[in-house]
Amino acid sequence: MASMRGQSTRWGRAAVLAAAGGFALAAALYAPGAQAQKYPITSGQRATAQQVAQRGVPLSELAPNAPDKYVVKRGDTLWRISGLYLKRPWRWPELWGMNLQSIRNPHLIYPGQTLYLIKDGGYARLATNPEGDIETVRATPRVRTESLADTALPTLDPQAIEPFLEEPLIVDEETLANAPHIVATTEERVLMAEGNRIYARGPADAPLLLGPGKPRYFRIYRDGKPLQDPETGEILGYEAHYLGKAELLRSETPGTAGTEQTPAADPIPATLQLGQTKEEVRAGDRLLPAPQREFLNFTPRAPQVPVDARVVSVYGSAALANAAQNQVIAINRGRRDGMESGQVLAILSQGARIVDKADPDRPMVQLPNERNGLGMVFRTFERVSYVLILEIHAPVRIGDKLTQPQ
Repeated sequence: MASMRGQSTRWGRAAVLAAAGGFALAAALYAPGAQAQKYPITSGQRATAQQVAQRGVPLSELAPNAPDKYVVKRGDTLWRISGLYLKRPWRWPELWGMNLQSIRNPHLIYPGQTLYLIKDGGYARLATNPEGDIETVRATPRVRTESLADTALPTLDPQAIEPFLEEPLIVDEETLANAPHIVATTEERVLMAEGNRIYARGPADAPLLLGPGKPRYFRIYRDGKPLQDPETGEILGYEAHYLGKAELLRSETPGTAGTEQTPAADPIPATLQLGQTKEEVRAGDRLLPAPQREFLNFTPRAPQVPVDARVVSVYGSAALANAAQNQVIAINRGRRDGMESGQVLAILSQGARIVDKADPDRPMVQLPNERNGLGMVFRTFERVSYVLILEIHAPVRIGDKLTQPQ
């Protein structure tokens, strides 16, 4: 933020921080390729949402020990503070008193800020001063610069989510098969790690070349685990196994056919430098261009559309069948189904099918699904989304159901 020279101006604190990007309640974590969905909203829906947001949430929605005053600390997350105040944390936008537009472009809060719980007429909301009004401050006549984005409170623990913002990749069956492949490494090592140089070739119609508009940075993947819909058996896509990063240093040179005057020339693979690797890299692994960094602001909220999803897989290993807290699961709903980053979903454990031994006929009965915990969508593809498990009571299994929270 920069104040104007030679004049003193009284600004509301909201206006001061809005000039630097607003009081956002979400982390600016980049999600490669993520695009926010836009849905038509009627004037009636907008008026209702704005009314609810301005008055806050009913007192009955507050957590039993919700504090009247709380100082934001370093290490806090939006989800933690939401749970501190609310029985249903995804209703945070209403508690904060934002309008409908602000929910999609949420405000920032920072360590050191004090939040006050204002109760009035059976409703509660949060404010940055005890009276609940906009606090005014005086901008002094000097130029000063301060980066607020670096200290903004994240939605979730960055360590729990950042690796998954670029690692998981859903592709079709042919994408990896037609991607450039690693041929060899220096000294003909079988396995390669960070710091090694590797050699790779692209397909005949798309060789690896340096130049304007050409990708220079790549992600390295292996195989493609099919993601099968537990309900229909349909293959929704292939989850490429992420290995690491690489930078293109030298273009590849195609081979040439020999003539009577000149001998044939073998093709020369492109040279790449391995960057940070998650696993050892070997010949045959595939390269895909690194996605552009797109910063995505999101805040916990319930979906605006009905959700009936199933767990497709547990990210990390084909051998994993159960997921614990802070692990990532893939679900069989994506952008085309209205899924968006920031949506909170209820996780239901499948009820077992058992024999009623007390009945002389010993019939089979289906036990009901039980609420197991909550997860948050943080990355979406066309038919698949990734969900971070926020809290659970028992392990999450493939086939478990996810729905909009109540």
